Amino acid sequence: MKIALIGATGLVGEVMRKVLEERDLPCDDFYPVASERSIGKLVDFKGKSYKVCSIDYALSSKPDIAIFSAGSKISLQWAEKFAAEGCFVIDNSSAWRGNPDIPLVVPEINADTITPQSKIISNPNCSTIQMVMVLAPLHKRYRIKRIVVSTYQSVTGTGVQAVQQLDNERKGISSTMAYPHPIDLNCLPHGGDFDENGYTSEEMKLVKETRKILNEPAIRITATVVRIPVKGGHSEAVNIEFEKPVELDEAKTIIENQEGVVVEDDPASNIYPMPINCEGKDEVFVGRIRKDESVESGLNLWIVADNLRKGAATNAVQIAQYLVEKGYVKQ
Repeated sequence: MKIALIGATGLVGEVMRKVLEERDLPCDDFYPVASERSIGKLVDFKGKSYKVCSIDYALSSKPDIAIFSAGSKISLQWAEKFAAEGCFVIDNSSAWRGNPDIPLVVPEINADTITPQSKIISNPNCSTIQMVMVLAPLHKRYRIKRIVVSTYQSVTGTGVQAVQQLDNERKGISSTMAYPHPIDLNCLPHGGDFDENGYTSEEMKLVKETRKILNEPAIRITATVVRIPVKGGHSEAVNIEFEKPVELDEAKTIIENQEGVVVEDDPASNIYPMPINCEGKDEVFVGRIRKDESVESGLNLWIVADNLRKGAATNAVQIAQYLVEKGYVKQ
């Protein structure tokens, strides 16, 4: 079994290596790929040290699985070349998510969209993953009409430079800015690039990706993305309006029974999900579950998850595990 990790030294790439080890995905040969300045450096994986190699070298080695976490530009340039060699590509960028021929997969929700011919598979946006993990089983029962979501996103979603900006601001040190404004003691209603419609690219990902994963192009969705000065994970306030009447206790049971979701919902005891408690965990946490009293059939939810794990690395590795378990990748 040969596995290549493109973007092995980045913030997500480091977590990818950790999750690959934890989940013990079969791996006989490992090819960590990074930028030219990192080639030759050593990275640790499963108790061994591996030299960072070029993407050309990884391609020539014909890996069985290549996990891409190096941005859309690299994915668009190289993913099809790996796929042409028979490699399964799991791409963590936005490059292929909108392509109708390429599965956009959260394994607990729609792994069945993967076939042996799915040589490129898209990992959804981190905010989308944690939201659909909770909404998918509710949609099956009650049918979603409309979603209003506001996110409170960790600086880790932007990358190392953003984390450094936050740390340096807290120390009073001037440094390179990942954001157009200070992030410490602040929140920025700005995730991604602004589109002509006034929404950001991160907001439109929530709209388009949720529709694709749930296979419901008519669901009405509106989103506001906010970046806040935390590191532990992304949080979301999600309001859902359903077609069918919602029973609160039944809805809680449905959420509790969803694989990979943990309910933390005891406001009287100050128990609800928070990023500080979710960091380093693979589950999606849900609390503040309550009926929306302004509509006939609605719910409000507070959803939190570590965006580097289930929102990126863990979901990608779960896809790789599915490929192995189904026999699509021969060991």
